[in-house]
Amino acid sequence: MSPDKASPAAAKHRIMGDLKQVQKEKWVTVDVDDENLFRWHLAVMVVNPDSAFNGGYFKAEMTFPHDYPFAPPKFRFLRPIFHPNIYPDGQLCISILHKAGEDLMSGEDATERWSPLQGAESVLRSILLLLDDPEINSPANVDAGVMYRDHPDAYNARARKAVDASKKDIPEGFVVPTSFEVEAPPKKEFNDDWLDESEDELDFLGSDSDDDVEDAEDDEEEEL
Repeated sequence: MSPDKASPAAAKHRIMGDLKQVQKEKWVTVDVDDENLFRWHLAVMVVNPDSAFNGGYFKAEMTFPHDYPFAPPKFRFLRPIFHPNIYPDGQLCISILHKAGEDLMSGEDATERWSPLQGAESVLRSILLLLDDPEINSPANVDAGVMYRDHPDAYNARARKAVDASKKDIPEGFVVPTSFEVEAPPKKEFNDDWLDESEDELDFLGSDSDDDVEDAEDDEEEEL
């Protein structure tokens, strides 16, 4: 199936697979409304003891387009984080969330950007690693980039404030893990078997797939 033939039903099927994979991880929690799999409510936890953001429990949301995985999802943190690659509204400047293909203006290679080979897990791993290793050559927050480069102690203090604020969102009784490592996103071989499934085979996913997409897009318009 080519990108111009991607359907909400096929996207939903792929998202369900991504969700099962992400739910196996200990450094992220996912809350999904069964009626709208195109919007995820997340909490990303930083457990690297050497990180300025260690101990953080950062709530976020991820939304998926109707032609996923041919187009990347969108991601934003719900609390402000002072970081070179995070905009004031919580959105990120990170290559893996940029549309597929080479961009001569930004200088990003196509291999750094989104492709259907990627998935929600690889996006979240990349974001977690970006928190510890900012890209300051093209910052979304110039002040944070300058502080990270020239005044690391002050930058780390700002990071600790973000961590302290994030802890207010930890659910009662939930224990943030502290003793495992998050590896770099693995390189996976592309399995396109799911693309060959017909619309009839995907009927079990429900007839409200288009409604799911419209609901997600309406929510985004209201937020804007």
